[in-house]
Amino acid sequence: MDLGIEGCTALVTGGAGSIGFATAQTLLEEGARVLLTDLNAAPLGHAAEALDEPERVRTTPADLAEPGGANRLRAAFEDEQVDLLVHAAGVTGAKGNPLTDITEADWSHAWQTDFMAGVRVARAFIPPMAERGWGRAVFVTSENAAQPYADEVVYNSAKAALLSFVKGTAQAYAPRGVLVNAVAPAFVATDMTDSMMEERAAKQDMDFDEAVETFLDEERAGIVLDRRGQPAEVAFVIALLCSERASFVVGSNYRVDGGSVLSLDL
Repeated sequence: MDLGIEGCTALVTGGAGSIGFATAQTLLEEGARVLLTDLNAAPLGHAAEALDEPERVRTTPADLAEPGGANRLRAAFEDEQVDLLVHAAGVTGAKGNPLTDITEADWSHAWQTDFMAGVRVARAFIPPMAERGWGRAVFVTSENAAQPYADEVVYNSAKAALLSFVKGTAQAYAPRGVLVNAVAPAFVATDMTDSMMEERAAKQDMDFDEAVETFLDEERAGIVLDRRGQPAEVAFVIALLCSERASFVVGSNYRVDGGSVLSLDL
């Protein structure tokens, strides 16, 4: 299917991460140019090398959790017209009992990284799209926005806030030609979930595969496909929402979760 984005320029945050990288790959396959950013330069360089499209990929590191990070990113790419924004950067943050284990610093870290970074990058790149009358922005939320877990309270809260931000921003900018949406993955095979499973394996004295299997059985029974998702499966949905084919989709939160979220989305 032709997504109608050949020649567009996409900015992908979290570009060295699994979902960001897979999204960059998919957008390149559809004929877009890609600007990648992430916190550190070395992983970005490895990602660009793996993409193997030196004429269509540029990178620059940026700390979007820092108040001026998004503006510095915009300045670094000031010669580029960004048509597509994919915000995939984020962290799980601190885990534990929501009242006795989570500190003020933990709350601040998750809020700045998982919520305010999205606000900042949107402020930097969506208004210029609106001035031109066309654009797409896709924010990676999480199943946690709809189905919170007790030991991931900082992540739940920040991702739910990000989704609310997406909904409101979508209403403001759709009449100006910029369609803003979200994608909500669940238990995708990423560095983030690898770390979770390695920690689980160490705590419960089991190997990695057993940690994944028991986690699915005990913690994510709603994933009826009984496996972790793959980054490419999320990336295709993101690419669709970036496309001309999604021309009547506004403020959505597409779940790519294998059935994990058990509630109705009304």
